[in-house]
Amino acid sequence: MIVIEEGVPAPLGAHFDGRGVNFALFSQNATAVDLCLFDPGERHERHVIRLPCRTDDVFHGYLHSVLPGQHYGYRVHGPWEPAHGHRFNPAKLVIDPYAREIAGRIRWNDSLYGFRRGLQRDDAIDRRDSAPSMLRGVVTRTDTPDFTPAQNARPLSETVIYEAHVKALTMTHPALSASERGTYLGLAHPAIIDHLIKLGVTALELLPIQAFVDDRFLVEKGLVNFWGYQPYNYFAPEPRYLGDGGTGGLRYAIRELAAAGIETILDVVYNHTAEGGSTGPTLSFRGIDNYSYYKLKPENLRDDVDCTGCGNTLDVANPRVMQMVLDSLRYWVQSYGVAGFRFDLATSLGRAPYDFWHRAAFFQAVRQDPVLARVKLIAEPWDVGHGGYRLGGYPYGWSEWNDQFRDNLRSFWRGDHGLVGKLTQGLSGSREIFNPSGRAPQASINYAASHDGYTLADVVSYEQKHNQANGEENRDGHGHNLSRNYGAEGPTDDPAILSLRARQTRNMLATVFLAQGVPMLLMGDERGRTQQGNNNAYCQDNAVSWMDWAYDPDPELATFVGNLSALRRRCPSLRRRHFLNGAHVDGTELRDVHWLSPDGTEMDGAAWDDGSRQAFGMQIGNDIEGAQRVLVLMNAAETPCEFRLASAIGGPWRRVFDTTLAAGAVPPNTVPLVAEGGSVPVAPRSVLVLKAPPVPTADECGGIA
Repeated sequence: MIVIEEGVPAPLGAHFDGRGVNFALFSQNATAVDLCLFDPGERHERHVIRLPCRTDDVFHGYLHSVLPGQHYGYRVHGPWEPAHGHRFNPAKLVIDPYAREIAGRIRWNDSLYGFRRGLQRDDAIDRRDSAPSMLRGVVTRTDTPDFTPAQNARPLSETVIYEAHVKALTMTHPALSASERGTYLGLAHPAIIDHLIKLGVTALELLPIQAFVDDRFLVEKGLVNFWGYQPYNYFAPEPRYLGDGGTGGLRYAIRELAAAGIETILDVVYNHTAEGGSTGPTLSFRGIDNYSYYKLKPENLRDDVDCTGCGNTLDVANPRVMQMVLDSLRYWVQSYGVAGFRFDLATSLGRAPYDFWHRAAFFQAVRQDPVLARVKLIAEPWDVGHGGYRLGGYPYGWSEWNDQFRDNLRSFWRGDHGLVGKLTQGLSGSREIFNPSGRAPQASINYAASHDGYTLADVVSYEQKHNQANGEENRDGHGHNLSRNYGAEGPTDDPAILSLRARQTRNMLATVFLAQGVPMLLMGDERGRTQQGNNNAYCQDNAVSWMDWAYDPDPELATFVGNLSALRRRCPSLRRRHFLNGAHVDGTELRDVHWLSPDGTEMDGAAWDDGSRQAFGMQIGNDIEGAQRVLVLMNAAETPCEFRLASAIGGPWRRVFDTTLAAGAVPPNTVPLVAEGGSVPVAPRSVLVLKAPPVPTADECGGIA
């Protein structure tokens, strides 16, 4: 007979103390909680133990002689009253929200739903036992955090982000063993790390690795949720990537990356869960306390508020739910060594309770937290609810994915008119967007492509989405791609088209790295990775999504990216911590930025209003003592352009980077200096970067600056 003691209400979850395990589960509206213990591989529980105590809405108990590795779950008793927001059903086994590891897999069938499916309403409770089809939590050893890269975090101004997927990045690399491919441990392989180092990457941003499910409708089509944006637990690493290394493999990978100077950022999904709307399954939160964990419509508590497009919205305004999110974030930092987070649909976290507020309790709590205040915080600054698009609306300490930068960049380079003003705003750090909140250029995460949409190779190869493989008759995904195929939809053997696509790819990458802010590169864009025109490859666990390490259609493109990173590192003027605003440098006629017309004059009102303009120059670095000055010349037109280098911006100038060259970097001493007042040709659809010596100091020029 098992005897359970009272235990303690904190910390939440299952915690081993060397002699036994304390179990603690929050539920404000439950009446009782049963702890279920399973033998590995068994479909039904071996023991069912009622947790004996309730303290401040936490049910808890302590079991002696329970060891790490024990599989467990809960059955939660309470009212079945959907009209009042309560969906308790003890026939449904639920996962502990604080479980550190997960065992088993979901076997989709109707027993996983709390109500009887097929009826007109969801009022009728389903009494079938879901345990044979459910996952289980696993008791782990006490965490002993001893490694936190965030303590020595790299400044955002020096950060280059690489967005990648664990399996997609490692699945086909020939240097990895079969057991390493598709796993966390594969991320630590020297071949993967060396590739990132050569690109100049300083932060690896991983698509979701918090435990997630494959949606039932996808499984029935023979597909999976490859991206992972359907979480059911926020503490456990996704089991499908564990491999032979287990959770230790993930910790090892993060440490090896950090030792190479590469931080790990996690894409986290605290806006919704895999349980979907009111007609979704009961896996965890819905069965533990639906009313507390989810935002429900006040006029109809039967239904969820859906700000996410996924059926539900996690109610982070609830103190206990916020505690879970904060505990989870701290856990990933302290136990695994994660250096930052990218928050999916982050606007939902600031809805207090229904409208976004930049001073919402969640943002305040993160800012004052001694652990989380040190890490990188990146928002996807929108959700699908009312008023959900909030680019620029986040508080101090947060950076944001700048989709306006992406759209303006793509539009400019595909030849749209009237984009010079918008593109120059992005090049100078998007001051108009981020300065009102008191933030610096590093608030802007600049990118040309991300996981959500076309790869960069597809941006220059397709004008229509080709998502038929997703099984939705090409209805999914969006049509706002701002792309060009340059004469052929998809693959072609035409050398002129291929050459132009390669040039445009380089132009967009150069724009990302030459802009103030934080550059982000999508996995494989440095190797011409294509998704065959699929702009919503979330369910494609195959060659559509995987990095093809065997074939590289543009072998010098990775070198091109590495040279861009090196140029950025060498030029402090490309990594400013303050916005460019056109102000004069003390004692000179120079400005912190000169926006130039091809004739060498500064752009005036008429020039800015010229909607047909497709060429301009940006000269910076005049206000940074000891730094070489930089001149960036961009020409999106189909004809060449001659730029005059007016004496007002100094000189002499030397070409250092040119997107007409496969590797980008101009070999030193191969091109003569261009004197001030001279001119330089800029090829059609190209970017040219020149450098000049620093502005002399007052002492160097006899007291006249």
